[in-house]
Amino acid sequence: MFSFSNKPDYIKPKLKMEQNKPKGNSSAFFTLTIVFFFWGFVAASNDILIPVFKEKLHLQQWQSQMISFAFYVAYTVGAIIYSFVSKLIGGDILNKLGYKNGIVLGLIISTIGALMFYPAAQTASFALLIGGLFVIGLGYSLQQTAANPLAIIMGSPKTGSQRLNLAGGVNNFGTTIGPVLVSLAIFGSVTAKTHIASIESVKYPYLVLGALFILVAIIFKFSSVPNKIEHITDEEPISSPTDTSPIKAPAVVRKNALKYTQLALGMIAIFVYVGVEVSTASNLPAYMKDKLHTPTSDIAPFVSLYWASLMIGRWTASVGAFNLSGGWRKLLNILMPYIAFGVFLAINALAQRDVTPFYVYALVIIVMIAGDMLSKGNPARQLLISSVLAITALMIGMLTHGYLSVYAFISVGLFCSTLWPSIYALAIAGLGIHTNEGSGYLIMMIMGGGVISLLQGYLASPNLLGIQFSYIVGVACFAYLAFYAVKVKRVLINQGIDFDALETGAAH
Repeated sequence: MFSFSNKPDYIKPKLKMEQNKPKGNSSAFFTLTIVFFFWGFVAASNDILIPVFKEKLHLQQWQSQMISFAFYVAYTVGAIIYSFVSKLIGGDILNKLGYKNGIVLGLIISTIGALMFYPAAQTASFALLIGGLFVIGLGYSLQQTAANPLAIIMGSPKTGSQRLNLAGGVNNFGTTIGPVLVSLAIFGSVTAKTHIASIESVKYPYLVLGALFILVAIIFKFSSVPNKIEHITDEEPISSPTDTSPIKAPAVVRKNALKYTQLALGMIAIFVYVGVEVSTASNLPAYMKDKLHTPTSDIAPFVSLYWASLMIGRWTASVGAFNLSGGWRKLLNILMPYIAFGVFLAINALAQRDVTPFYVYALVIIVMIAGDMLSKGNPARQLLISSVLAITALMIGMLTHGYLSVYAFISVGLFCSTLWPSIYALAIAGLGIHTNEGSGYLIMMIMGGGVISLLQGYLASPNLLGIQFSYIVGVACFAYLAFYAVKVKRVLINQGIDFDALETGAAH
């Protein structure tokens, strides 16, 4: 549901493709974005699996959140395995295996996980289900490691960040359509009177997904996606795309990445950011069922809207990937959110859902557009503004009732949409030769998606906070992000790094 290297070009390692690969190969980039779609499809579909297994297996809310926990912890375990094996073989895995081959291997691993859903559904085994999701996540971890640097070098270096936002937009198209299609597959044969699905019906969408993983692996193997990336050097001065940037080289050189305050605090920021993004959505079905008595089969459009909210923000941020004049760019910054919103409405209308209740959400999008304009491309300011807006939305959700509270919780997705690239840019700014090391540490923190979801699920117990006030966990997460935004700005200025002096747009 996010791109793992959305960072400005002046803090990216210098990379280039094999000499025989065209740098602007749009068909290869299109092929690459397919895996971004799958990452989002499965991540958001988990939010439909959670209430189904909770109902049928009589799980407590915290137990149902093990679905998110298993999936996201797999990213961290995958990153640790990758590092261990690389040291064992005396070199980076992808440098030896190849980047394209790495994605193919990751797809095969994910296929094994998807096929595990068949015995899980047949035997109603919760352990097999979360085991399957864990294996899918392991495959995704390898795919992520290979795909993000490929997206950076498949075109002009000046638009590398925007291409990652564009790929992230494809990812969020997957998160938007995933809950709708999985819900149709699970509940399609269920009568409107019962709205109860058989666990066995869960196996079908994941068997199809496994087949698609294999198909895409074959497509990748014979595609023009580059297999090798030449790392020119990590020790050259890291320069901005513009001559006016104050960052010509790391202002402070330290022993290792963890010695940099921006990274150490940034690791916590990534942990809580991914955590609140995932937990807000994964606890939404329980909230709607408990407070609004919404049948599980009718919750999918609301989960879809949450993930579409991230798509709305990221499609907007990807405008810079296109070579447009200033006037057109400003116009698209306003139109793109509503184009993405229209995609959400169209998908759900085609699924024969009543979309008229969602029209009011167009007003909430205005708040996101205003916040984006106020940020002026500064990642610290973007992080602070979005965190304050998200805290406001969560407080409204906790203190109101009915669909007003539902839309308030859903709008958190809008304010999360650009936080990954903002945190990433701040966390690795000025790391110099430690940039790749710092990037690896940040990827390990994705496990927050599972841990925070589990924590909120535990606090949602009726004898503790209850499902509605369990969203105070999200408030605490965004409070830390607001603190990080203020703190890291001072830390970076002390190191000679001032984002206000950079061209607007570069920070996205």
